[in-house]
Amino acid sequence: MARNIGSRYTATQILGRGSAGTVWLGEGPEGPVAVKLLRDDLAADQELVGRFVQERTALLGLDHPHVVAVRDLVVDGNDLALVMRLVRGTDLRTRLDRERRLAPEAAVAIVADIAEGLAAAHAKGVVHRDVKPENILLDMEGPAGPGGAHPALITDFGVAKLIDTPSRTKTTRIIGTPDYLAPEIVEGLPPRAAVDIYALATVLYEVLAGFTPFGGGHPGAVLRRHVTETVVPLPGIPEELWQLLVQCLAKAPASRLRASELAARLHEVLPLTAGIPPLDVDEPGTGPAEEPPEPPAAPRDGPGDDGEPRRRGAVPLVPGSSPDSNRDTHTSMRVPAPDELAGGARGTARAPRAPGTPRPGSARHHKSAVRKRRITLGVGAGVLVVALGVGGWLATGGDGSPQDSKQTTQPAP
Repeated sequence: MARNIGSRYTATQILGRGSAGTVWLGEGPEGPVAVKLLRDDLAADQELVGRFVQERTALLGLDHPHVVAVRDLVVDGNDLALVMRLVRGTDLRTRLDRERRLAPEAAVAIVADIAEGLAAAHAKGVVHRDVKPENILLDMEGPAGPGGAHPALITDFGVAKLIDTPSRTKTTRIIGTPDYLAPEIVEGLPPRAAVDIYALATVLYEVLAGFTPFGGGHPGAVLRRHVTETVVPLPGIPEELWQLLVQCLAKAPASRLRASELAARLHEVLPLTAGIPPLDVDEPGTGPAEEPPEPPAAPRDGPGDDGEPRRRGAVPLVPGSSPDSNRDTHTSMRVPAPDELAGGARGTARAPRAPGTPRPGSARHHKSAVRKRRITLGVGAGVLVVALGVGGWLATGGDGSPQDSKQTTQPAP
């Protein structure tokens, strides 16, 4: 059913639904547009509406070939909407769902486009804060470039910032998509431009490998890996590309490249990737000799083995993509305490393990540790009993005469 959005736009068809609202195919004075209509409760938040109006100039000023342009912001009664350029194609998540991973040349070309778009936004002081495959659109009407990749555009600027308002979240909460969150966000620091570089490097790793470097399992475990673990190497790519990935996935924000630098470096390594086929690598923990992977808290898109739909992030903003309801755009979690982030061996949870060896932090690892502790406590209790007997004998000098030595014992657990 068509509906009016303000006085200038008509929404004609739902393209998808997300946690922030509904995306419509719309018509405006200049032709077809994509309209992101935010949820009613967001539109009723007066503080958010005020921030929405404040962001208008910045968002409307983002004009770049690799940024989905925001053409208008509508505040009309209960409607709060972003009117954007309509990109005819698909999003990167949909392509990854179909192909799992791309050849390095296509992967680098796509990410280079997005780095250029982010550089333009960062130059205007705008941080995206939610870079991920769902927010990368592939313009199928544009000319195919290196590796057959079509032009890539970054979309959904401003949505994460609008949702993350002081009245809606607390400083002890995290707003974001766990697989792509930079360590400084996990540690409770304010998001700067470097968080977009970390997230984009995570996307590049995922497009090359078919899985994210720190994803898998409970979102809390994912957040901890971002802070404590090192990235597992990818075989089969040029060393220059690997070093670029490592630098942009650095834990320290200051160690990462700026978006403009990343774009330039990607264009430099692009010729080195020509002709390299998609990588043949397995996600750690999924080999036949490994324990079954832990069930994910937020399943991926598409049907699962049990026939139930899987979910993984935001909805596409383009026609031709299958609508999907109630997909989570963000995860809101408590910021882990420093002692929670400090635990665990660095780089072990996602690295390949010997057959039969449980992954640190898994249920099997916990049970194994409990068994070892019980054995240790049992042996310790036996030693303590012997020590008490000997100590008692020594306390009487072996012949019943008291000694001056003091003895302090603790009850066995």
